[in-house]
Amino acid sequence: MKRLLALLFCLYIPLGWTEDSIVINGETATEIEWESLMPPSYIVTLEDMYSNPDYIDLDDYSDKAQRMFDEMVQTLASAPVVEDMDGRMVSIPGFVVPLEGVGDVVDRFFLVPYFGACIHVPPPPSNQIIDVHYEPGTRVESLYDAVLISGRLTTEVYSHEMGTAGYRLEAFRIQPYELPDPPPPE
Repeated sequence: MKRLLALLFCLYIPLGWTEDSIVINGETATEIEWESLMPPSYIVTLEDMYSNPDYIDLDDYSDKAQRMFDEMVQTLASAPVVEDMDGRMVSIPGFVVPLEGVGDVVDRFFLVPYFGACIHVPPPPSNQIIDVHYEPGTRVESLYDAVLISGRLTTEVYSHEMGTAGYRLEAFRIQPYELPDPPPPE
């Protein structure tokens, strides 16, 4: 289990900002970062989750390991949201985890901050998963490609076998997202 979590955190690639603002129905969709979806007081670290001495030399296939894993997943699924984000028009970059659709066209998916989230276990905290609805559907050519989603964000919990989302986004616009160039060395 420890190896799996280490792999997940190695895959984390934070996504940044772009300079373009998007206007939808006369309202500017403010580009946000994933950190803004977590209350400032909410901090979960590997040390918090694994500082328990019961984890030392734990057999991954034991009943005790399964109970501890289930507790960890429950903790992540009940992460608090930022209530001030409810009803805001936002743009946020991320990666698609398809949930519903026909063929390679999806109309409901999770948006997550890094590739592989929800595919590997455990999923990210629920305040780092967005349940996206896009009525016309969108073609998913590659799950490796980041997208920028713009729409109305609400604080609404949705549980699925892939994970639990703390937010819902009614998408109005989906576009490819280019990772920003790193800053020049000083």
